[in-house]
This record gives sequence, structure tokens and C-alpha cells, in this order.
Amino acid sequence: MKISHLINGADHPASDGRVFQRKDPVTGEVASTAPAASLEDVKTTVAAAHAAFASWSQTLVGERRKLLNRAADIMDAKAPDFIAAAIAETGATGPWIGFNVGLAANILREAAAVVTQLGGTVIPSNKPGTLAMAVHRPKGVCVGIAPWNAPVILATRAVAMAVACGNTVILKSSELCPATHRLIGDCFTEAGFPAGVVNVISNAPEDAGAVVEALIRAPEVRHVNFTGSTKVGRIIGRLAGEELKPAILELGGKAPFVVLADADIDAAVNAAIFGCFMNQGQICMSTERLIVDDSIADDFAAHLAARASKLPAGNPREHVVLGGLCTPGAGDKMEELIADAVAKGGKLIAGGTRDGAIVAATLIDHVTPEMRMYSEESFGPVKPIIRVKGEEEAIRVANDSDYGLSSAVFSRDIQKAMAVANRLETGICHINGPTVGDEPQMPFGGVKASGYGRFGGMAGVSEFTDLRWLTIEDPNQHYPF
Repeated sequence: MKISHLINGADHPASDGRVFQRKDPVTGEVASTAPAASLEDVKTTVAAAHAAFASWSQTLVGERRKLLNRAADIMDAKAPDFIAAAIAETGATGPWIGFNVGLAANILREAAAVVTQLGGTVIPSNKPGTLAMAVHRPKGVCVGIAPWNAPVILATRAVAMAVACGNTVILKSSELCPATHRLIGDCFTEAGFPAGVVNVISNAPEDAGAVVEALIRAPEVRHVNFTGSTKVGRIIGRLAGEELKPAILELGGKAPFVVLADADIDAAVNAAIFGCFMNQGQICMSTERLIVDDSIADDFAAHLAARASKLPAGNPREHVVLGGLCTPGAGDKMEELIADAVAKGGKLIAGGTRDGAIVAATLIDHVTPEMRMYSEESFGPVKPIIRVKGEEEAIRVANDSDYGLSSAVFSRDIQKAMAVANRLETGICHINGPTVGDEPQMPFGGVKASGYGRFGGMAGVSEFTDLRWLTIEDPNQHYPF
């Protein structure tokens, strides 16, 4: 598949004609050919978005809502195109990408529903005859930098609320799925959005740093959102801070899944098998640490291993649960984590095999802090079971991480589970549910090295608007001099 930039409502090649190729991680065949953005392309795109802002920010809310809902319907209709593109570019399975499309379309619908909630509040004033208000105003040009792992959800999330709030957007696509991300731009174009409101550009991997820095430093850009690794997030946060531009950073995770002594083991296993191995464990919320009370650990580990061992893995075009790992070197990292844990006393109880980018669902029991997989984000289907004695140790281990995105607690005693949940240092916690979960209206984001800021619902409105104090005063008021 050959694609172009989407700039000012039209297809554009790179200004210097350069392209780059993305290869299928499973088959090795060329999946897409995309333009490699130059710094001149960045300037052109920023100028287009900036020019479109004046009229788009004044567009009536009913028109914005109509266009967003239309884009959602178009996205649903394009599900087969998204699935074909993303399987080839990322190695993901069809059901995962189909789920992506459905949720992303609902993100657009949620954004459409929010546009009439952008008013503000009236605030009592101490000045006689004064009407004081706090009102939401769009920021201007917003840059969204999206990843490959939930490609349709996360790239749509980078755009939808920003546009709903009256901003214009530049989506910088992932180098690993430029065709998938360009399809999102097509949904907006076909829906009838004015030229320049939503722009999509792609870059070669070796140019990523220069392109991102140019986007952030462009004077017309007023906001940045990024979903990806903590390593890159620190760079983007620094650049945005230097330019005094607000940012949403949704970064890495090491989600703890705490199973207390009184948990329903079958229910916990059901949630764990999904949270650990959905999309090969390549989700920021993926269960990364199974923290289990020692009194039930044998039973839990046996049941989970039996389930994991039956999960089919292979070419995502076949009927499998686990497809391919997306990034080069990811399979090697899985083997390294397994070897390190086993050498230090970990017990391999499921999986452990690999065929190129395909890694079987793998569980290591009796993991300790000396092992890499205790603290290092695997971002793959290799998961540790950490045994603890009692709630206090479970909380200490769960919080023994630089990350703080999602978490889960399993217990039949809801008051106990709530007490544990309230002590976990994460932006998200699910009681008796998996660590993996998302809804368009929920405040989504983390703490610590998992980033800051929130996507979703009214929390997203606060991120993508400036809150302005506005007064209407008595023109004949008294002044002291």
C-alpha cells in the first residue's frame, strides 16, 4: 500500500520525494510505502493547520457534532481496510484491530456528544454589578503523536477531543503503521471536515527526532499529546516544557494484578489471561505483574498455566489468539527475559517458545526482584508470577515500580479490595476486572513514569482547552482615583 501525507485536505508526497517502507513483522513483505516528511513538510503542515484554526474554532457546535458523527460512521464502514492495513503493518490479529475500530468510532461519537458541554461556569464576584464566568476556549494547533500498538484507538484519541473543542490537529503517524494512521485522516476528509482541520504526516524512523522537535518548537503549535514509551516521553516532555507548551504524556506501564487470599480464583484467571495476552501483551495497560497471595498461588498458577498453554499463536491471518510482535528485536527481548528469570530461579510453567516474531503465551513463577522481568516492562507475552504473604506485602510489591498506569485487585471482600485499591499508585484501578480496559468517557492516564494528563470525556476537555476568566462589568463603577 502506497500512501501520501494529508495536508490541508489534499494528498502530498514528501517535499523532497523521499519515502520509507514498513515491512510486515511476520512475513517480511513490504506492508506500506509512505512519505518521509522533511522539515519543509512540517512547516507546510503547521501553516495549514494554523490557517484553518480561525474559522474552525468559530464553527457552530452542531456542525462539529454532525461532522464527528459522520466520521465515526465512515470509520466503522472502513473496518475491513483498517484490519488489512494493521495486520500487515503491526502483526496484530484481526479481532484486535476490529475492536480498535469500534472503540475509536465511539471515541469520535463521545467527542461529538461533548461539544455542547464546552460552555463553562458562572462564578460569584465581589464586585457589584459584575457577571464573572470561566469559559473554555480552544488552544490552537494541537500535535498528536500516536503509537502502533492500539493503532486506531490511540491515534483517533489523539485527534478527536482536540477537534471537538475547536482546535486543529496534526497527527504524526507511527513509523510502524503509517497506512493505518492515514486511514484515520481519510475518515475526517470523507466526512467533510474543512481543509487543514485534520492533517496527517509520516516520517522515516531515522528522522523522527528532528520531525518531532520541529513540530513542538513551531510557534503556531500550542499543545502536544504523545502516547508511547517513557524514554521518548521524557524527551517530548522536555521539549514541550522548554517551549512552555502543555502536554499529555501517556507512557509505559508495569501493571500489577493483585490476587488476594480470598479471591475467586477462576474469575481472577479469566481476567488475567485476557489482561496478560491480549494483543500479545503489547498494550500500555497489559498485566505485567501477577502478584498472588502465597496461600492460593499454587492453585492460581496451575489454572492460569493450563489456560495459557492452550492459546494458539501464529500468523495473525489465521485463527489465532496471539499474532506477531511488532517491533524489531522484541522476540529477542522475550527470550532474554525468560533466560534471565530461569537462570535466577524462576520456574517456566507455560510457553517459552518462539518462531520469529511469534512468541507463545509464557508464564514464569517464583519471580523475585533480582530478575529483570520483576521491574522491566516486557511489552510482550512473557509474564511473571510474584508470590507475596498478605495484603501489606502485595501493596508494597505493587507499588515497587517506576510506573503507575493501570492496576487490578481481586477479592470477594469489596471493602478490603477498595482499601487496597486506594493505596495503589496508579492512575487506573479495576476491582475484580482486568488491567486492560478503556471507555471513551473515562479519564485515562497515569502517574509516576507512566506520564501525566488525561484523555477521555470532560477530563479531555480540560486538557484541550484553555480556561478563561471573562467578566461583564458595570461601566459606571467607582474607582479609588
